[in-house]
Amino acid sequence: SQASFEEDGQKQPAVGPWKPLMPSKGSKEEPESGCQDAGGADETQSTEQLNVSRLRSSSVEIREKGSEFLKEELHKAQKELKLKDKECERLSKVREQLEQELEELTASLFEEAHKMVREANTKQAASEKQLREARGKIDMLQAEVTALKTLVITSTPSSPNRELHPQLQSPSKAVFRKGHGRNKSTSSAMVSAASQNVTPEPVSHECKEVDSILFAEFQAWKESPTLDKSCSFLDRIYREDVGPCLDFTKQELSKLVRVAVEQNTLTIEPVASQTLPVVKVSAEECGGPKQCALSGLPRTCKHRIMLGDSGNYYYISPSCRARITAVCNFFTYIRYIQQGLVRQDVELMYWEVMRLRREMSLAKLGFYPSEM
Repeated sequence: SQASFEEDGQKQPAVGPWKPLMPSKGSKEEPESGCQDAGGADETQSTEQLNVSRLRSSSVEIREKGSEFLKEELHKAQKELKLKDKECERLSKVREQLEQELEELTASLFEEAHKMVREANTKQAASEKQLREARGKIDMLQAEVTALKTLVITSTPSSPNRELHPQLQSPSKAVFRKGHGRNKSTSSAMVSAASQNVTPEPVSHECKEVDSILFAEFQAWKESPTLDKSCSFLDRIYREDVGPCLDFTKQELSKLVRVAVEQNTLTIEPVASQTLPVVKVSAEECGGPKQCALSGLPRTCKHRIMLGDSGNYYYISPSCRARITAVCNFFTYIRYIQQGLVRQDVELMYWEVMRLRREMSLAKLGFYPSEM
C-alpha cells in the first residue's frame, strides 16, 4: 500500500549513509532521485487501478441488487395485475347479471301493467253492464211500485179494490188478458193472478175458514218477513206447492228454473210477436215451437224462457208456463210484503197467500186458461 511505501521511504535514510540535503553540483546522487520518482508513479498507478476495480465491483453489486429489486417489483405488479383482472372479470359478471335481472324485471313489470289494464277494462265493462241492468231494474221496480200502490193502498176492507180482488168481479169481467209478457219474473202479481183465475164462479160464494196452524205460521213470518226457506211458513209452501209445481220431466232444467225463480232472474217472453235483436238471434235455443223443453212432450209452444243472462232460450208449453207463472206470482207477492209495500190487514194478506197457493196447486194439476 501507499502508506507502507511511505514508511519504507522514511526509514531508508536512517539505515543508509548520511547524505547532505543540498548535494553539490555533479555529485552521484541524481540517479537515485530518478529511481525514487519512478517508484512513486507505479504506486499511484496501482492505487488508481485498485480504486477502479473497487468501483467496478461496487457497480456490479449495485446492478445485481437493482435487477433483483426490479424483478421483485415486476413480480408484485404481475400479481396485482392478475388480481385486478379477476376483479374486472367478477365485476363484468355482476354487471351482466344485473342487466339480465333488470331486463326481466322490466319485462315482468310491463306484463303486470298490461294485465292490470286488461283486468281494469274488463271490470269496467262488467260494472257498466251491471249499472245498465240495475238502472233497468230500478225503472221497472219503480213502475211496479207505482202500480202496486195504486192497487193496494186504495184497497180497504170496507171498499176493496176489485182489480186487487178478482173474486169480487162478475164472471164476465174476470177475463184473462192476452199477450202476457213477463220480464225478470217481476210483473204485477195481482194483475197476473187475477188474469189466471180459472174458477167458473166467484170465490165469494165459497165458504172459508182460517186454518189455525197455517195462520199462526204466517203471522210468525209476517213479524219478521224473510225469503229464507228454513222458516216454517216458507218450508211448508216449498214442500207442498213450489216444489211439486216446478217438478218437471227434465229434472236438470227444472232445478235451474227453480233457482232462477227464487233469484228473480227468469224471463218469459212470447215467441211469435217479438223482434229479436242480433244478440238473441245467435243464442242457443232448446226445444222448439213444437216441443216443450221442460216436459219433453210434443206441444205447441207459444212462449220461451231464459235463465238469467245465459242467453239460452227454452221453449215451454202453455201448461208449463202456467205453473211457472203461478210460482212467480207467489214469490212476487211475498217480496212485496217483505219490502213493506202491502198495507193490508194480516188476515187479508193471509187469504191472498192462500189464493196464490191454490193457483199453484191448480197449475200443478194441469188446469190453466185457454188463452195461455
